[in-house]
Amino acid sequence: MLPPAWLYFLIMRLLGIVCLFLMLSFCGYAQNAASYTDQVYRGSIKSVECYNAVKQGSFPLVHFRTDDQIVLAFDDLEGRSRNYYYTLEHCDAQWNTSHLSPAEYLQSFTEDRIMDYSYSSGTVQKYIHYQVKFPNNNINPKLPGNYLLKVYEDNDPAKLIITRRIYVAASAVSIGAEVVPSANVALRAQNQKLNFQITYAGLNVQNPYTDIKVVAMQNGRPQTAQLNTRPTYIRGSQLIYNDISINDYVGGNEFRHFDTRTLKLNSERIARIFKDTANTVLLLGDASRNDEAYLFQYDNNGSFFILNQDGREPATDADYAYVYFNFTAPSNLPKGDIYVTGRFNNYSLDQNSKLIYGAARNRYTLSIPLKQGVYDYQYVWVNAATQQADTKILEGSFFETENDYQILVYYRAPGARWEELVGYQPLNTGRR
Repeated sequence: MLPPAWLYFLIMRLLGIVCLFLMLSFCGYAQNAASYTDQVYRGSIKSVECYNAVKQGSFPLVHFRTDDQIVLAFDDLEGRSRNYYYTLEHCDAQWNTSHLSPAEYLQSFTEDRIMDYSYSSGTVQKYIHYQVKFPNNNINPKLPGNYLLKVYEDNDPAKLIITRRIYVAASAVSIGAEVVPSANVALRAQNQKLNFQITYAGLNVQNPYTDIKVVAMQNGRPQTAQLNTRPTYIRGSQLIYNDISINDYVGGNEFRHFDTRTLKLNSERIARIFKDTANTVLLLGDASRNDEAYLFQYDNNGSFFILNQDGREPATDADYAYVYFNFTAPSNLPKGDIYVTGRFNNYSLDQNSKLIYGAARNRYTLSIPLKQGVYDYQYVWVNAATQQADTKILEGSFFETENDYQILVYYRAPGARWEELVGYQPLNTGRR
C-alpha cells in the first residue's frame, strides 16, 4: 500500500536534506584536507619560515638521529592568541601519504602545541609571532623520510592553518654530482644539466630499478623536482644517472631583490617609502631581461630573510609594509598573465601574486604586504593559450647563473611499507 501523498512528499524532503547535509559535509572535509604541498590556509597568516636552525632560510632538512632542528615561524595578523598545534605525516618520495600510523613514525607524542608566541612591539601592523623548533622531546621522527608538517587550530586537524614539506635524511649512501652544459646543443648556453652517481654498498638492494628513487630539484623548489626511477646504467653497487634526456634544467637568471631592513630611508631598489596609517614601499620599475647579456649579481636563490636594522628582535619588532611591484612588459608578448614569485609566496601562481595591467601607464602592478627584510623575487609569464608558466621569456636564461641543487635518494627495503630518505647531497653551480 502506497503512503499518502503528504507523507511521500515529507519522506522525499527528508531524504533531500540528508543528501544535502552529506554533500556539504564531504565538501567541507575536502576543503580542509591537507594538500601535500607548501600551503597557507588562512589569509591572516603571513611570513611563514621553515628552515634548518643552523642557517635562516636554508633547505628544511635535518639529518636523522642528530641534534639538527627545523625552525617553523609565522605571524598571525589577527592580533589575538590562538591555540595552534602541529604534527608530522610520513610521505613517500612523490609526496603521497605512506599510510602509516603516527605511532609507527613518531616517538613520544603524535602532536604538540606551539607554546612559544610573542606580541609585536612598536609596529604599525599588530601581529602575534609563533615559533617552534623540532625534533624535540614531544615530536621526534622514528624514521628518515619525507614529512608533511601540519599546523592546525584548537587541536582539530580539520582546521588546517599551514602545511610545509620537511626532510629527515639518513646517510646510508654516498652521492657524487656535477653540473655540465646541456647535451642539447641548442640549449647549451641556457640550460644546466645535472649528472650524478649513487653508491649504495651499505643497503640491501635486491632490484635497483624498484628499490631506489632519486629526486633532484633546483633551489629547493618542489615545482622543479625531477624523479629518477631508472639509472642510465649500473656498475656494481653504483648507479649512474647521466642520460642526455634527464635532469636538464633551465638555468634561469639571478633573482631580482629588494631590501626593506629599514623603513627610514631608501635602500637599493626602493623608489619611495610612505609612512602613515600603513607603511608603503614603492619599488623601482622592472623590465624584461630576456634580451640582455648575463650579468652576475649576488642573490639568495629565491629565499627571503626577516630582518630589521632599526630594532633588536626582527621576529617581533619588524613591521609590515605594502610593497608595490611594477613591471613594463615587452610589446611583443603573447596574450597571458604576469606573476611575481619567490620563496616568500611559495612560488604560487594565484590571484595574490598576479599583476594587474594598467593601460594608461602601460605597466603591470601589484601590492603585497610583506614583513621587513631582504627578499628575492622573479617574474613569471603564463601563456593564456597553453597555461604554461615560463620565466625565461621575462627573465632570460643562462648557463652561468648561480643555482643550488638538491639530490635526495629514497630507498624501500624488501618487504617495507614505506620509503626512507637515505641520502642527501647539496650542490652549488658556483663551486664546481
